[in-house]
Amino acid sequence: MADFVDKAKHKAEEAGGKIKENAGQATGDRDLEAEGRGDQASSGLKQAGDKVSDAVENVKDAFKK
Repeated sequence: MADFVDKAKHKAEEAGGKIKENAGQATGDRDLEAEGRGDQASSGLKQAGDKVSDAVENVKDAFKK
């Protein structure tokens, strides 16, 4: 099961990506903007993995009862 620390890291990565994207837009730095979007996409995939992991654990727990 995805633990709290991993989930927090993934959320922080998403926020950092948004900051990079906005900074890139503000300064006209397309590379920084793209890097920020990439960080957000990576974070989104990790968060989806967290949700799948949690769902699997919930199913396992349901069968234990």
